[in-house]
Amino acid sequence: MTTSNRKILYWSLLSHEGWRVHIAAVDEGLCFVGSQEQTVEELTAWADRRMPGYEFMRDDEKLQPYADELIRYFKGGLEQFTSPLYYQGTPFQEAVWKALCEIPYGQTCSYSDIATRIQKPASVRAVGTAIGANPILITVPCHRVIGKNGSLSGYRGGIEMKTKLLELERRL
Repeated sequence: MTTSNRKILYWSLLSHEGWRVHIAAVDEGLCFVGSQEQTVEELTAWADRRMPGYEFMRDDEKLQPYADELIRYFKGGLEQFTSPLYYQGTPFQEAVWKALCEIPYGQTCSYSDIATRIQKPASVRAVGTAIGANPILITVPCHRVIGKNGSLSGYRGGIEMKTKLLELERRL
């Protein structure tokens, strides 16, 4: 979000019934959802690498529409996010992140399924790397990707957070 020529990254801490994540947005949309129980340093380290030149400004009011959707999701009342998203990555990363958004609520798929979906079936490891770089946890649902054998493999937010999100989606 900009004020005159300044580029501003607005952020907030979303805390709701056991969930505690930092979120951030720019004019174009939500650009970051952090890991459960991490400090704001997770956000600032990401922003230093991925959003250089943006000024940090805490603004709970501007982030409230995004927080409202996440809270509805946490309560089991939202299966599809509609808020605008803003992510910047390589064309490959963006293709992977787009494919993640197409995984239906309550379902999972494997890394090789994502590689096939983006028409790069030999790129399973690169898909895993792109998923690990996803800046918008939950909303870009990388928690729905599991190992081909059904195992819960890596997740930026930690396996405990991934398990909690998958259990939340399966309880409805």
